[in-house]
Amino acid sequence: MGSLRLAAAAFAVAVLSGVLILMPPASGRFVVEKESLAVLSPESIKGRHDASIANFGVPNYGGTLTGVVIYPDQGRTGCDAFEDGPFHSKSKRPVILLVDRGGCYFARKAYNGQQAGAAAVLVADIYDEPLLTMDAPEESDNEYVEKINLPSALVTRSLGETLKGALANGDEEVVVKLDWRESMPHPDERVEYEFWTNSNDECGDRCDEQVKFVGDFRGNAQILEKGGFALFTPHYITWYCPEAFRESKECKAQCINNGRYCAPDPEQDLGGGYDGKDVVVENLRQICVHRVANASGRPWAWWDFVTDYHARCSMKEKKYSKLCAEAVVSSLGLALEEVSKCMGDPEADAENEVLNIEQDLQVGHGSRGDVTILPTLVINNVQYRGKLERTAVLKAICAGFKESTEPLVCLNPDIETNECVTSNGGCWEDARLNITACKDTFRGRVCECPVVDNVQFRGDGYNSCIAVGPGRCAINNGGCWNATRDNQSYSACSDSQLTGCRCPYGFSGDGNECQDIDECQEKLACSCPGCICKNTWGGYDCKCKGDLVYIESEDACIAKNASKFTLFVTLFVLAIVISAVIAAYVFYKYRLRPHMDSEIMAIMSQYMPLDNNKNGAQPLREDTTI
Repeated sequence: MGSLRLAAAAFAVAVLSGVLILMPPASGRFVVEKESLAVLSPESIKGRHDASIANFGVPNYGGTLTGVVIYPDQGRTGCDAFEDGPFHSKSKRPVILLVDRGGCYFARKAYNGQQAGAAAVLVADIYDEPLLTMDAPEESDNEYVEKINLPSALVTRSLGETLKGALANGDEEVVVKLDWRESMPHPDERVEYEFWTNSNDECGDRCDEQVKFVGDFRGNAQILEKGGFALFTPHYITWYCPEAFRESKECKAQCINNGRYCAPDPEQDLGGGYDGKDVVVENLRQICVHRVANASGRPWAWWDFVTDYHARCSMKEKKYSKLCAEAVVSSLGLALEEVSKCMGDPEADAENEVLNIEQDLQVGHGSRGDVTILPTLVINNVQYRGKLERTAVLKAICAGFKESTEPLVCLNPDIETNECVTSNGGCWEDARLNITACKDTFRGRVCECPVVDNVQFRGDGYNSCIAVGPGRCAINNGGCWNATRDNQSYSACSDSQLTGCRCPYGFSGDGNECQDIDECQEKLACSCPGCICKNTWGGYDCKCKGDLVYIESEDACIAKNASKFTLFVTLFVLAIVISAVIAAYVFYKYRLRPHMDSEIMAIMSQYMPLDNNKNGAQPLREDTTI
């Protein structure tokens, strides 16, 4: 995001007043946000590493990027436009450009890499030190910062040397995977995010950036909050004046509540224009607008207020005033008296509860570091890194949802990455059929074999996709061989097979390529005496000499008259056989079978009497002597 660091702002104030200092205690610290970098090949250097996310460009929150590392032959610092670009990989995967630190701003390296066709830029450190966050340059040098749309990251010197060594061997491509899926945590089904901003619109490009973002993002923010998908909280930064200097002209001009809450002079001129205390009061009012709107069940009204305030009460147009602000509050149907009650008395020599909370929250807690960059966006307690722009921020917020639980606003085409537009995203495609494996999502481009007309394609998505299942032959012949000649068409794809290719009858091959079989030469047909064989594409023609007729089933030539007689004899014999079978079955069922059953019963009755008692037989007792 922006590069107006609080330390720099505090220093500017100190130059003017000599008394204002930064609030955070010594326990605070800056947290470097990282994503995981995995080296996938070659096998000898596989492993996982950290890579610090740059504070510019568009990190692929919630997604991944797999690409081939390229280390340029010339201009390895990336400070000048690459003469040997655009870069391409042999495998058609996206290019991840590796450059060395030093020589120019980090953002300049990323911009030149983007212009040379890279999908991401890795900057290898030249010092053995902990990773830091690459920031954008000052305003006078950032004409290209807003044009950076790719992710970039800083890697350690040791990892940089490892990658360079593997590239120098040249045995195989060096493939790495950048994974931002865990860079944005998703603890539950609601995303909580906060925006640290400023009501001042006279701070140059950074203020213009904030005003534009609020106006552009308002609709998305309100959809998220009204649907209960997100919880938003605005925050504002203040400083304090040491007690020994609170009666000074500088503190009285820039602070409220007797030096407890201060802001730099907007014009950096204590003698004219607006004062720092005017900014503090308006910051306080905007915090209270959110509190009152939240209490009334309309927390999203803050976005309307801030947007309307910048339009109606611009500092540049000398309309930045209490009267104008209160008119905006009333126009939105918010309770003006509740806002005033929340603000308290800025002239009182007492602490302000609302601003005390803001100063406490400015200090990092848990995994979140201090708010040291203004503006700052914090999503699920992680500081957002990247461009302060509607679609980039919405993508990061959407990454805070667990996958498959994202609201519809996250699935809107407006926040697709559009990576498929350039070189098809490095994915497989069939240009003739207008079928591609590239799919843009808010989580980034994925190379995934598609479903076309209810037919599933399968493959790696990068080099190949083949139709499988029923109906596959209707689409590009299922990827199998096919050809048409002399108004005859043959295909190695069969709907009876869910996968694979098999050359049709009359052809040989693996199904991807099929060649005609010469049945005549190989004596597979028409080999009888008197037969004349002629090979055709996918078959053969067989003729007999003279008046003979070729019978394919017998592979023989017979006379025309004999063929009719033979057919008659065959049918006559077949009729006799069928009649004999039917007669035998009838004789067996109605004559032979009953006779056999009666004979069997007679035999059984002689050896196994059915009822011994009827014949006067008595059962034997144990004491009977036989």
